[in-house]
Amino acid sequence: MASIYTHQSSNVFKTYLLMALFLVFIGGIGYYFSYYYQSPAIFTFAIIFSLIMNMVSFWYSDKIALSITKARPVKREEFFDLYTLTENLSIAAGLPSPRLYVIDDSAPNAFATGRDKDHAVIAVTTGLLERLDRSELEGVIAHELSHIGNRDILLMSTVVVLVGMVAILSDILSRNMLFSGGSRRENGKGGALAIIGLVLIILSPIIATLIKLAISRRREFLADASASLLTRYPEGLAKALEKISTYSSPMRSASQATAHMFIANPFSSKSITSLFSTHPKVEDRIKALRNMA
Repeated sequence: MASIYTHQSSNVFKTYLLMALFLVFIGGIGYYFSYYYQSPAIFTFAIIFSLIMNMVSFWYSDKIALSITKARPVKREEFFDLYTLTENLSIAAGLPSPRLYVIDDSAPNAFATGRDKDHAVIAVTTGLLERLDRSELEGVIAHELSHIGNRDILLMSTVVVLVGMVAILSDILSRNMLFSGGSRRENGKGGALAIIGLVLIILSPIIATLIKLAISRRREFLADASASLLTRYPEGLAKALEKISTYSSPMRSASQATAHMFIANPFSSKSITSLFSTHPKVEDRIKALRNMA
């Protein structure tokens, strides 16, 4: 029977599987170009590059995510209530207290990142701190601590780097196909390789989307449930989700690469269909929370 421990093991497995698939994908692109330009060095470079990016995604993905979202570290004196609340919940959850960051954005939202519980970070927006009362903020912080305890953060942080790299490579491929058209060989092999390159260009953004969707949307329901057990007050998180979801303006500092990390979709709900959203419907999450109560 599935449990929190099987979920944690699944996240670790998915992280390493994602890294392996990234290695294969980049290796395939490198092989295509090395064969096309008759240069084995290109394939070697592609393999080395993919290995380096896997290492970067494991060790530095949290710093990259914080940089992309323009989050800044905060001191205890600046946000004393946030610090004490997080410390108390961390003790209750049996976790080390994470480092705290703040994003200067009026849209209420939050996310957790880091490679493990000992190197975890929770980032919240100034809009979240302004709009939520203490019980609602407790629900949000408990939710993010649950992501840390459930080992969701490594997978979610790794996706930020790898999806970003797939998007960049897709752009490089498209520019190469556009500007090297005049110099391509006109034989059958050149034409066939050009078609393969075009297919890779088309598939790259689709692959990036599939990588993000590989993060099960059920992780949010599990984190909600874990947060409710931690605070003993599901209504606090339910009210917080209502306030977050009814804020109409999208986050200025969010991007498609980091959207899956936030507690709720940082963009307008109309901008992304539910089929391709990395989050379950907020209404379903609120209903589940209130059923717990």
